[in-house]
Amino acid sequence: MKWTPEAEQAIKKIPFFVKKKVRTRVEKEAAKKGKKQITLKEVKATKAAYLSKMSSEIKGYQIDTCFGAEGCPNRANRTDLLMEKIEEIIKEEDLLSFLKERVSGGLKLHHEFRVTLADCPNACSQPQIKDIGIIGACGPHVVNEECSRCNACIDICREKAITLDSNLNKPVIAPSLCLNCGQCIDACPTGTIKKGEVGFRIQLGGKLGRHPKLARELPGIFDEDKVIEIVKTCIQFYKKHSRHGERFSEIFKNADFETFSR
Repeated sequence: MKWTPEAEQAIKKIPFFVKKKVRTRVEKEAAKKGKKQITLKEVKATKAAYLSKMSSEIKGYQIDTCFGAEGCPNRANRTDLLMEKIEEIIKEEDLLSFLKERVSGGLKLHHEFRVTLADCPNACSQPQIKDIGIIGACGPHVVNEECSRCNACIDICREKAITLDSNLNKPVIAPSLCLNCGQCIDACPTGTIKKGEVGFRIQLGGKLGRHPKLARELPGIFDEDKVIEIVKTCIQFYKKHSRHGERFSEIFKNADFETFSR
């Protein structure tokens, strides 16, 4: 559906974490009215209706992902199936009832527990600013196949995590710099770099707001079962320590992070 420049400008001012939802709703409501173009009037009408019914929109949690399942060329590991399992776990925890018991006054969107998944380190769904962020990972592994010294792996690595060892005639990967995106694996024409550990990175305790905070990453790459176990533990921790609806990042201290890292 066509949008006027004024309508496009108005939608840009809406917080990114609800922008897609609001945009879809604007188009849906305009279509119901037989409109073929979105103007500023349609945006304002939908925004007003959305704010007045905000409490009915709240379900106690938000879970989202990037568009990797639609064919992202940067995908390190798929998260769509994992997302379904995590959402089932969260639904069972009934966070909406929990928040209604703990929060005085009406619930707002910022009270919701937020989980996001990304198929690669580009992290389009921004896991660094959510309660739990999960990022697909594919670790590279150097094998004995002869290296042609073509530098393809070095050229594609944006983190400059790869160098060539002239003595061993092999690429050397620095673990402290590598983001486990897997792109060097696909770029290697000789098969000297193969898939190693495939799984997920986990980041905890991020948020936006008046006091924004970036999530901290647990060391390692985790398989699906371990990710689910960590998600369950985080929610249990949250329900135990959030007395008045505080966000996970507000109650998740450095000592707690160290406990999760063991």
